Amino acid sequence: MFFMVLGYAFLYLPIISLVVYSFNDSYGGAVWEGFSLKWYGALFHNNRLIEATLTSLQVATYSATLAVLLGTLAAAALVRIKRFRGRTIFSVLTAAPLVMPEIITGLSLLLLFVAFQDMLGINIHRGIGTVVIAHTTLCIAYVIIIVRTRLGDMDRSLEEAALDLGAKPLKVFLTVTLPIISPALLSAWLLAFALSMDDLVIASFTTGPGSSTLPMLIFASIRFNMTPEINALATIIISFVAVSVLLAGYLLHRRK
Repeated sequence: MFFMVLGYAFLYLPIISLVVYSFNDSYGGAVWEGFSLKWYGALFHNNRLIEATLTSLQVATYSATLAVLLGTLAAAALVRIKRFRGRTIFSVLTAAPLVMPEIITGLSLLLLFVAFQDMLGINIHRGIGTVVIAHTTLCIAYVIIIVRTRLGDMDRSLEEAALDLGAKPLKVFLTVTLPIISPALLSAWLLAFALSMDDLVIASFTTGPGSSTLPMLIFASIRFNMTPEINALATIIISFVAVSVLLAGYLLHRRK
């Protein structure tokens, strides 16, 4: 019990202190000088922070959606097609981002973009598009694991019954398989979204001027002086996540 409390304290006390100091009247944040909401007002006038947040949300949405689409197809191929040429290599390559250091992944993707630029003779602008490609590469491995596990545990008798009734394989996949594995798809999308929002290293290699993500801006800010607006933004994000989790738990409890 003691170690459990110690573990939770280690995890949540820094978050609680961040939330508390977002209401601190002091600019530096190291010394409590009184309760204030002024940093929440200042947050909505901080254009750089708002733009970086919107960029991260945009990149995370695109990356998670692409990762789920491609990862679902890859997982279906690995589960449903037991033998095809290159299956072992394909399986290893899809899992490679899980064990590859992010700095290696980011550097290799940067070199890939540069190589394509030299081969095609066109200027590949590094921005939101390149970050989406990089984050999709990172997230697709996690999506494949989640969806592959769900497909492996799925009762195939429903699909076989639909095929016996005359449905085409594509229609069976769209109308039978996808609805059944939809909770896994949602879980994979949320995980991919969180991974993309949290990434700093890969985005640093694959982005360019004018398209900084929120982790990049925060990292650049704390190297000099962490502004209280960042505490306020973090508190808003934490509150949104906490309310969403509680609401989802309540709805699941009511369904039972």
